[in-house]
Amino acid sequence: MERNKLVTMIEIAVMAGLSFILSYVEFGALWAFGGSISLVMVPIFVMAFRRGWQAGFLTGLLVGLISLLTGGYVVHPVQLVLDYPLAYAVLGLGAFVVFHKPVTIGRIFAGLLLGTSLRLVCHFLSGVIWFGSYAPKGTPVAVYSFLYNLSYLLPEMLITSAVLLFLKKTAPRFYKQSASIESSSASY
Repeated sequence: MERNKLVTMIEIAVMAGLSFILSYVEFGALWAFGGSISLVMVPIFVMAFRRGWQAGFLTGLLVGLISLLTGGYVVHPVQLVLDYPLAYAVLGLGAFVVFHKPVTIGRIFAGLLLGTSLRLVCHFLSGVIWFGSYAPKGTPVAVYSFLYNLSYLLPEMLITSAVLLFLKKTAPRFYKQSASIESSSASY
């Protein structure tokens, strides 16, 4: 049990670091007010699908904190939480669709959809509450925030799904599920 817990912690650290590095592999233009299309979500979802929601959540949380510390844009403490640690941590909840079940292409896509939708909610709320002044005149703030955030999250989800499906076909061992943090008897 302790060895598995140590291996899980090491995987979380490695995948969080890899995720941060992959955040610099960007596709397309940068958005004027934040957001980009990158490979940042790939390692977070791999951890979630491989080790469960807690490992995925923790991996995402670390990625969000690292992103914040290395160049985050903060206007309010609650916005900080919504746009960084929480937005990446909720990606790990995609494991609810995949973990402890046979890992199929349909489940991978459903897990991606769940996690990315939750991330969209975080960024959407932040956009409505703190960045509404950027909405073009005559455009409802909620519509602007939704479309703005969807404009980079949808392509990022599709690119992430392509990478995860490629891994499923070429290296299925990435999805070899093993005991998650929650099944360990000892706590951190």
